[in-house]
Amino acid sequence: MASPLTHFDDEGRAHMVDVSGKPVTDRTAIAEGRVLMTAETLALVTEGRAKKGDVLGVARLAGIMGAKRTADLIPLCHPLPITKVALDLTPDTSLPGVIVTATVRTSGQTGVEMEALTAVSIACLTIYDMLKAAEKGMQIEGIRLLMKDGGKSGRFEAAP
Repeated sequence: MASPLTHFDDEGRAHMVDVSGKPVTDRTAIAEGRVLMTAETLALVTEGRAKKGDVLGVARLAGIMGAKRTADLIPLCHPLPITKVALDLTPDTSLPGVIVTATVRTSGQTGVEMEALTAVSIACLTIYDMLKAAEKGMQIEGIRLLMKDGGKSGRFEAAP
């Protein structure tokens, strides 16, 4: 029986999967993560008082850039023609913190799950970077794939 770990060849060596025989299909992935912080630090974000500037705007751009550079960061990822990257950064006083959600789309031979996860990770790290002078104990957590659609395996939705 073939291994479900497609990034390894028959001898167990890492390799880039050959997707040349796969059909081009529309593919979407949505990922999320959160940055937990004190209410006081969150107020710096929501009131626009962070010393480094527009925390959410810069994090949104960083996430988009991260999605576009995923193949440069993750060794076995294919470079993809991304057709959409959108990030929602939502301050949440009940955490307190910021919820980051990334949606990535392409029409291609392989999915964009890693691009969505990278976008979320980079946006969360950027939030941390922009606020670390105010609070070094912030926590980045819950980075996960919420949904992917397209390709041979079809649709996946994470449990709530």
